[in-house]
Amino acid sequence: MKKKKVKKALITGSAGLIGSEAVRFFIAKGFDVIGVDNDMRAYFFGKEASTIWNRKKLEKEFINYKHFKIDIRNRKKIENLFQDLKFDLIIHTAAQPSHDWAAKEPLTDFTINSLGTLVLLDAYRKFCPDAVFIFTSTNKVYGDNPNKLPLKELKTRYELPQDHKYYIGVNETMSLDDTTHSILGVSKASADLMVQEYGRYFGLQTGIFRGGCLTGPAHSPAQLHGFLAYLVNCIVNEKEYTIFGYKGKQVRDNIHSYDVVNMFYQYYLKPKVGEVYNLGGSRHSNISIMEAITKIELITGKRAKIRYEKKNRIGDHIWYISDVSKLKKHYPKWNYTYTCDKILKELCEFAQSHRRKTRKK
Repeated sequence: MKKKKVKKALITGSAGLIGSEAVRFFIAKGFDVIGVDNDMRAYFFGKEASTIWNRKKLEKEFINYKHFKIDIRNRKKIENLFQDLKFDLIIHTAAQPSHDWAAKEPLTDFTINSLGTLVLLDAYRKFCPDAVFIFTSTNKVYGDNPNKLPLKELKTRYELPQDHKYYIGVNETMSLDDTTHSILGVSKASADLMVQEYGRYFGLQTGIFRGGCLTGPAHSPAQLHGFLAYLVNCIVNEKEYTIFGYKGKQVRDNIHSYDVVNMFYQYYLKPKVGEVYNLGGSRHSNISIMEAITKIELITGKRAKIRYEKKNRIGDHIWYISDVSKLKKHYPKWNYTYTCDKILKELCEFAQSHRRKTRKK
């Protein structure tokens, strides 16, 4: 009797939020998982944002997880990895994720987000073209076009009129043109388009998921990235949190990392060619900064220390909610397992537990 072949998944950014969730999920599905992560997050945001703790946790937990500390821009090493292992699935989550940081080092940002993605795509095309390639894109590819919507200022948030076509959320038809993207938005848009093109031009199974606010306890939050986890961390640890513009009424749709990865799995089971999906909390799970602060204070019993900077970040969204109608139409078996309240409760419990452990040391 022939031994059943074990499927192999490559996950870039494997020690990060979505990457580590994907490692756990696909190992549970019987995959051998290869992780690529060189902890660039510590370079971007400092030691407190390092993902080494998560990498060590994965290596300790799973015997069928193998880690490689490779820079995704290193074409030779990436090609050797693909040639040796012939993956069935590639989930690309590695990135430089911050608006502000991208403006400090545009070349670093672009080479990681755009060139690094191209290096992976070409190795995929050459050595395992029958595999499925999933790219974690971002809503930042729409630039500040969402800010041109007729938003109304309410007591705790900005909001669209209920009769507006985008009230249920921004769909994939929103233009990527005539807008200020931020340097980050451009590098991610470039990668997004290239993943689409490798699908359509070469006939490869590539899926592009434009994320809203992706979150969960495996985040290594920093001021420049990881809004919800960082806000929780600041309140729990009694640190000052800075709001940048829009009176703290800017709205984000929040989706838990598990729900993101579960969607990746549904796509893997029935992949399409060069398809784009918006993936966020939608109307199911969204919140403004002001609303989040109030809820976190209630959960933790702690008062937030808030500083307000009137100037907003360039290209930052005032209001963004994802329309996931297309995704749900193509993959009706997928649904949310986390509400916004459930996400916040989990983040608070994790931050409080981490605080207690740190104090004992």
